[in-house]
Amino acid sequence: MPHFDLSLDELRAYKPALTAPDDFDVFWEKTLAEAGEYALDARFEPVDLPYTAVDVFDVTFAGFGGHPVKGWLVLPAGTRGPIPAVVQYIGYNGGRGLPHTHLQWAAAGFAHFVMDTRGQGSGGSVGDTPDPVGSAPAVAGFMTQGIQDPHDYFYRRVYTDAVRAVEAARSHPLVDASRVAVVGGSQGGGISIAVAGLVPDLRAVAPDVPFLCHFGRAATLTERHPYREIALYLKTHIGQDERVFRTLSYFDGMNFAARATAPGLFSVALEDQTCPPSTVFAAYNHWAGPERSMEVYAFNDHEGGGSFQQAVQLQWVPRHLRG
Repeated sequence: MPHFDLSLDELRAYKPALTAPDDFDVFWEKTLAEAGEYALDARFEPVDLPYTAVDVFDVTFAGFGGHPVKGWLVLPAGTRGPIPAVVQYIGYNGGRGLPHTHLQWAAAGFAHFVMDTRGQGSGGSVGDTPDPVGSAPAVAGFMTQGIQDPHDYFYRRVYTDAVRAVEAARSHPLVDASRVAVVGGSQGGGISIAVAGLVPDLRAVAPDVPFLCHFGRAATLTERHPYREIALYLKTHIGQDERVFRTLSYFDGMNFAARATAPGLFSVALEDQTCPPSTVFAAYNHWAGPERSMEVYAFNDHEGGGSFQQAVQLQWVPRHLRG
């Protein structure tokens, strides 16, 4: 697919108005305070696997509403003292998968905490975390579950789980709680941006081709799912546009990026119709952290830079975690 969005020069300057409602910060302060009323209860059960280079733990912790959320913790074998950690969030409808797919960061000498995404895990990688909360009528998928009210919206639960995942990782005695980075691709990238705006003391944030940014433009620019779910909902629920986009404004990566306090490493693919380049740059250009950089993949679609971007991360993330 050839380039379909703004030119690269236009993208580098693209900085649309933020959409955060006046009570954005209060909404999230209350949401996280409510989650904090439940004991984190992070449990790390050793997993017996034929690995000699890593130790793997099956993790359970209390997320939004005290609901149990699963994850993996992968440590370099024989770790004796606290080491920096990388917390990873998963792409749309993927789950935590199997432990052998998460060896990169432990091989680099870091603790690697992988959060399962509630209700997902049937597309690409298996998940193990149910979402016990129902919703009003919604389009198939996750983008419109609870979209009538920000308190009910699916990603309110997911973003809260993601903050609690950082807390769970930090609670392990072999993790250096002062040196934590968050990473993710697509949906995982969008979640990492949200966490960057909600957790003030991260060392680094690395969102790849991030989803969940600049909803107003994404829903009218691309025909691809998952953003297309929003348009399909509004096609049936005629007249609900203002209500829907007000809900989404509480979850827009742009608004979290403007509250970020850590360095950020982004990537974008200029032929990406799943997460259009202008939506990625909308968050990037609002990034408030002390440092930001963008890797551009000019002829790639939503796969982004793949292993090339992993190589960039393996140089960039350790510089911030070990510094």
